[in-house]
Amino acid sequence: MHLHKRAALAAPFLISMGSAAWAQNQVTDNAFNPAISLILDGHYASYSRDPAGWGLAGFQLDSEAGLPSEGLSLDETELAMSANVDDKFYGFLTAALEQTDDESSIAVEEAYFETLALPKGLKVKAGQFLSEIGYLNPIHAHAWDFNDAPLAYVAMLNSGYKDAGVQLSWVVPSTLYIQLGAELLRGDSFPAANGADSSGTGASTLFVHFGGDVSDEASWRAGLSYLAADANDRATDFDTGRVSFTGTSDLAIADFVWKWAKNGNPRERYYVVQAEYLWREEDGELTVSTPLTFDEIGAYVGTQDGFYVQGVYQFRPRWRVGLRYDRLDSSNDLGVVAPAPFAADHDPSRISVMTDFSNSEFSRLRLQLNRDDSRPETDDQVVVQYIMSLGAHGAHRF
Repeated sequence: MHLHKRAALAAPFLISMGSAAWAQNQVTDNAFNPAISLILDGHYASYSRDPAGWGLAGFQLDSEAGLPSEGLSLDETELAMSANVDDKFYGFLTAALEQTDDESSIAVEEAYFETLALPKGLKVKAGQFLSEIGYLNPIHAHAWDFNDAPLAYVAMLNSGYKDAGVQLSWVVPSTLYIQLGAELLRGDSFPAANGADSSGTGASTLFVHFGGDVSDEASWRAGLSYLAADANDRATDFDTGRVSFTGTSDLAIADFVWKWAKNGNPRERYYVVQAEYLWREEDGELTVSTPLTFDEIGAYVGTQDGFYVQGVYQFRPRWRVGLRYDRLDSSNDLGVVAPAPFAADHDPSRISVMTDFSNSEFSRLRLQLNRDDSRPETDDQVVVQYIMSLGAHGAHRF
């Protein structure tokens, strides 16, 4: 939920979820004047193994997946604008400014409108947006508690699923917070591909979120989500060749979050426990191309799953520590010889610890250590990150 005012990098914690108004956009002081914000994000990374050889055994990754280069890097610089269009509609735009190999580019991350005045808790959103599936997916990267996405998100959603489409959601009028929703999407983003081949509607989702306040100090939220996607020639380049997949990709997600804050005040002390489980089945055919052979085509049925569990504890104002464990597993039936690491026999896992310091709600410095067993040999990773927020940035969701 984007509240148009200056707000913290950390999400608000204790929100009474018994009211349907909790999930609705609100008309605020700057109702028709665009709120403009800028997020500065960068890091330093060091690895004990060559990041160019990174991969996840048993998974065909998106072409953009991989570890950042070693040394100093500029991450996405995020420029956002939002405002109420009028008393019936709200508009939001986020553009990501990126620099790769001395080349700068601008990409639209989100550009959508949504309704403000539909009756009985209904809301429609249309444009390009982060899907509401799962818990982490709708949250922008600068608001994550760790520098990187969990392995399951990298493997199955390319760190986060966004697409062009339309969303319908409904907040059920009840004492328990319940949100139901569905999305019809173009299908151009991983794990879908080339949605135009599916008449421009190559993906769809269903989701339900529910939760409530346990006391003045604790709240919880849980959810179930489903993504059905058509992959039309979804290609990944490996060192030894190219793999293309055409078929269906079905993904289910279960998520749970528990938040506690001392005396209901997250400025002093709080902790958050968060977990998600992702399960996917893909069915279709693979085309494998190598420099030494003609294209080989074979059937492919892949069953894959993964999870992460993490906890973040603010033990004193401005200071937090966090621990995360994530793991992947795959059972793929390949009718063709595929290159490693797609065909490798290994269950990727990783342990991450982090500590960060926020001098104010608009700045954060983070140190993160990963013991990454994504490959058979352990990779010890060190990341130092900064996140700076300028301007009127919206409050983050529960």
